[in-house]
Amino acid sequence: MPFGDSITDYGCWRPWLGQKLQQTGFTVDFVGSQRSGENCVNLDYDRDHEGHPGHQAYNIARDKQLVEWLQLNPADVVTMHLGTVDIVRGNRSVGEILAALGMLVDQMRGTNERMRIIIAQIIPIPSADQAVRDLNSAIPAWAAQKNSTMSPIWVVDQWSGFDAGKDLYDGLHPSESGDEKIAERFYPAMVHAIRDIQGNRMMSGMYEM
Repeated sequence: MPFGDSITDYGCWRPWLGQKLQQTGFTVDFVGSQRSGENCVNLDYDRDHEGHPGHQAYNIARDKQLVEWLQLNPADVVTMHLGTVDIVRGNRSVGEILAALGMLVDQMRGTNERMRIIIAQIIPIPSADQAVRDLNSAIPAWAAQKNSTMSPIWVVDQWSGFDAGKDLYDGLHPSESGDEKIAERFYPAMVHAIRDIQGNRMMSGMYEM
């Protein structure tokens, strides 16, 4: 399940990631209640996702929206890029955002105790650079505390090497080059997550992501 805000909804990183996984030999079924992606020209891909424009991690967690989404579309793996709207519109503190992310992780595990969770250090926001740096700096230690053997967490650095001048088209959302970078960064973690599932199942199969 690609889970997040408009960066997940609008982003063409999802097809790039899906294609890379297929080329590696994995059969992955993207899941979610949303099916946007008409803007991703010349890319034939599974459009299902759970990206909701304008949504804050804080509100999604508080209202337990993710619980319903995962009940309707069960997943083995979740990629989560959230926090952008919390910073830009919600003016949330790092502590508030991490608390919300923690609630979301707990909600994921409540629907699947073996959920594999991939959490992004978010892409740059030029208008809120320090807030993004502060959040991203805090994520690894927070994730280490939330990590478990049964439901591992991988942190993916989507910030480093992301050029806001070239990789964002409007100061907030990824351009084509930005989408490609996001897919490249998520890909190794997805491979680790799928192989972790294979190790427990001792066989290959379809993976709900």
